Amino acid sequence: MAQTRASYYCGLLQIQTPKGIESYEMKHVVITGASSGIGAALVAEFVRSGSRVTMVARRETEMRQLAQTVGGETQVCVVDLSRIEESLDWIATAEERFGPIDVLIHNAGVQLVEPAEEHDPESLQAMLRLNLLVPLHITRAVLPKMLQRGEGTIVDVASVAGLAPTPGMWGYNASKAGLAAASESLRGELRGTGIHIVTVYPGPVDTPMAQAGYKAYPENPALRVLPEGIPSELARRIRAAVDLKHNRVIYPWIYSVLRYFPTVARWFLDRMTPRPFSRQAR
Repeated sequence: MAQTRASYYCGLLQIQTPKGIESYEMKHVVITGASSGIGAALVAEFVRSGSRVTMVARRETEMRQLAQTVGGETQVCVVDLSRIEESLDWIATAEERFGPIDVLIHNAGVQLVEPAEEHDPESLQAMLRLNLLVPLHITRAVLPKMLQRGEGTIVDVASVAGLAPTPGMWGYNASKAGLAAASESLRGELRGTGIHIVTVYPGPVDTPMAQAGYKAYPENPALRVLPEGIPSELARRIRAAVDLKHNRVIYPWIYSVLRYFPTVARWFLDRMTPRPFSRQAR
């Protein structure tokens, strides 16, 4: 059935959503960082499953194009999540249109690959806000309603860098390790409440952010042979973890060894990872 689309504004928030929604029987899934890469693959996967999907990111054009491509019932929230003071502005309007948030997926993130001494203070703080503080801030806002209902799922997309921090990604490692630790501890805290926590540890996945990360390092044979995943398969595994209530997703699967053999991983990474290019060299 053809649907008419309309736009709604709430501060810096823009919503694009089908009219005529009369019930909240379908699952409402929120995906941050939804405009490209893993986030875009997650949008396609959950729309395909029949969920209503709220996309939250800065890039409006990309999200609207994605909405047209995947079809289904989607809404577009344009917000800069690195600004903590504005990171919750979209929630009330999104829930008004699609109902309570059933699945919250913290996927938005940015990566700095450069020598630690070159980390720009403003960029470092923005990354820590986006990768760590804002997910905690949004979880804190959404969790009370989930607890009242006795159901809900929170998915934290961390990184294998949270299991085995990679030299050259000093601030990124800290942000993803922090998110992973928060996610793992929250699962234990919420046992028996009906709230399910999924912690995701992606290894290298073929996205624009990953490709930019590779280019920041000198040519190295070890980097060329790293197993690499694809966004659509990671998205499928995350949805399966949500549906089947699995606690973790580590993808590609080979990176599971990082969790069980951290000392070996540390030895290998420290010796095989080249120092990244300086900003001037790039």
